[in-house]
Amino acid sequence: MLDGALTSGLIDARATFEVFTRSLPDGNRYGVVAGTGRLLDELSTFRFDQPTIEWLLARQVVSPALAQYLANYRFDGDIVGYLEGEVFTSLSPVLRLEGRFADIVLETLTLSILNFDSGVATKAMRVVRAAQGRRLIEMGSRRTNERAAVAAARASYIAGFDATSNLAAGMLYDIPTAGTASHAFVLAHESERAAFEAQIATQGPSTTLLVDTFDTEAGTELALDVAGPDLGAIRIDSGVIADAALRSRKLLDQRGGTSVKITLTGDLDEFAIADLLQRDIPVDTFGVGTKLVSGYTPPGFVFKLVAIEDRSTMRSVAKRSIGKLSTGGAKVAYRLFDDGVAVTELMIPRDRDGEHVDRRGRVLTHELVRDGVSIVDTSVLAARVRAASAVNELPVEAFNLAKGEPALVSQVIPENES
Repeated sequence: MLDGALTSGLIDARATFEVFTRSLPDGNRYGVVAGTGRLLDELSTFRFDQPTIEWLLARQVVSPALAQYLANYRFDGDIVGYLEGEVFTSLSPVLRLEGRFADIVLETLTLSILNFDSGVATKAMRVVRAAQGRRLIEMGSRRTNERAAVAAARASYIAGFDATSNLAAGMLYDIPTAGTASHAFVLAHESERAAFEAQIATQGPSTTLLVDTFDTEAGTELALDVAGPDLGAIRIDSGVIADAALRSRKLLDQRGGTSVKITLTGDLDEFAIADLLQRDIPVDTFGVGTKLVSGYTPPGFVFKLVAIEDRSTMRSVAKRSIGKLSTGGAKVAYRLFDDGVAVTELMIPRDRDGEHVDRRGRVLTHELVRDGVSIVDTSVLAARVRAASAVNELPVEAFNLAKGEPALVSQVIPENES
């Protein structure tokens, strides 16, 4: 595309691209924007270095003229979009990139980050709502690749998880970290007692002991024998965890360990957690991994050209393909409310924004990058606070775990309509 655009003279033409999803996937009722901070960090250092240029030339991917162009490429445009942690729905213009046609080279980078991070954050928010205030630890690192593991921990924390077991994510993003010993630690010792004694000796009695390596009830009693009633928690990871939690809670209370908490892990997701709590299974903390980092559904974000420079003016462009329609022109988005509850996502052509001043609610599109430089707070904590606030604006039906229609109505005002 870029070689052709270089030939036709369009490569430096002013261009506007928008990122949006045509529909919320898998019957989800809302989505959570995540990955914006990571994307802006990546854009600031996005370069075609000499080894890359040489590789592209050697394999005849690009012409010598384009190779020279790419060697000097920097993103120096503007980005407007939803702040990280914001809720989105179908057709929400979560990101608008205004630069030149050459910036289409950023499409894959943009979509790979936003689709993964927002997919995990949306799944994580569903888990957060299902957990009803119980502590949540993200534990999915071993079910995805090493870079995605850190990104997933970040996205989960934005959505409301309390901690991650991934220490790299803790170091990079200042996310609280938590974890427990594994079955291998218990099996490596000559006895379960010896393993517990070693852990208590180094971590203190407030640690969490894994009690299900051999027999959960016997392990629970042994944990109290070794640590006493000041034991912090036990973790149950196998068997029928609901029944095991009930029996362990009874044993703990009978022996004076009423303050000892129970952590449950093992292929949990929002549906399993909701079922456990509906049955009044005693649990204080959930560790969620596999079905969070590999069971999420990407929102299906696309990166589409919506305007291109034509004779010194911007010409709107849009697809007309059946099933893949798009709306041309840059848009400004607002969230409209009814008695304090969000009901509508209103998308207005930027050039006609002032005509609809009486219909405005909360503005959603903010300036993120100016002349290639980020001008917004990209901290994880800011995004986490924003996510909690945005999701609380949604109607109660948004939190039904069953598949359904989007919680917010999408209203797009075309450029040629009043």
